[in-house]
Amino acid sequence: MNERIPDEMIAVVLHSYEGPGGLRVERRPVPSPGRDEVLVKVAASPINPSDLAVLHGRYGFRPDPPFVPGGEGSGTVVAVGPGAMGRYFQGRRVACLWDGRRDGAWAQYMVVSTKGGALPLRESVSLEQGATSVINPLTASAFIEIAKKGGHKAIVLSPAASSLGRMVNRLASGEGIEVINVVRRDAQVELLRQQGASIVLNSSDSGFDEALRDACHQYDVHLALDAVAGELTARLLRALPSHSKVTVFGALSFEPAQATPGQLIFENKSVDGFWLGPFITSKNLVQTMLMWRRAQKLLSTDLKSDIRAEYPLEDAPRAVEEYVSQMTGGKLLLRPNE
Repeated sequence: MNERIPDEMIAVVLHSYEGPGGLRVERRPVPSPGRDEVLVKVAASPINPSDLAVLHGRYGFRPDPPFVPGGEGSGTVVAVGPGAMGRYFQGRRVACLWDGRRDGAWAQYMVVSTKGGALPLRESVSLEQGATSVINPLTASAFIEIAKKGGHKAIVLSPAASSLGRMVNRLASGEGIEVINVVRRDAQVELLRQQGASIVLNSSDSGFDEALRDACHQYDVHLALDAVAGELTARLLRALPSHSKVTVFGALSFEPAQATPGQLIFENKSVDGFWLGPFITSKNLVQTMLMWRRAQKLLSTDLKSDIRAEYPLEDAPRAVEEYVSQMTGGKLLLRPNE
């Protein structure tokens, strides 16, 4: 028997690009799926750093407000639009990925494309873990793939105490890749050391730049992964040997990535960027599904996300504020239908 779908739903709506202050919880019509789309009843959705970028209008897509944010989630497909793939997903538990074209996952229902927006979940994966199974796990997997293809035996990672950072450390350990971890607080140093990280440097320490340079040269590091940007990008470049690269995949500092002309010209160093969406779409369907299958197998181990707290959708603005104040220590989940 098909589940009755209501006409209206509760959703978190961003009315202006002013961060969490622009969010309102309100009622909106339940969307209808079009061709090659499905309607998902959302079970859970996390708050990620990329969501904060969206709230400030600093992400790769910038819909006109008002709209529902929320980069990923999980749930059950309750209706499908025209197209053969929709029938495949009917009734399935899925992970959802927002592409910016329709509303996001911070709502009781969301519409996603069958072409990469809905990914089937294994029976062993809970909806809680499924909600955080796309962005961080696939990004961590991508970083290891990039390091291996580039022949890198060691990398620099900043910030390293995040959920993503800990995933990268666990995967790297299994591949024999050394990680030089960069964090911002002593508590994060201790957290990573307790989890087995051998090199953890605090960028707030007075001797950080020298220690980072020594570690980069000792381990012959030529790749740094940076989600902070701003001044830290230039500090990472300065520490790396010649012919090295910093790949920026976030901007937690909300500042432009910095580099000096001398680093780029005379030391042959470079800065580029990473965005998960184009990385995934650059692969064919078989490659994508193999990557997804491998990630799901590791969701209970190397790619597991710790859940710190859960909030009803009505408390989403408060949950976002709490996440801004403390971004390490586990994910915060929104539970739209509880």
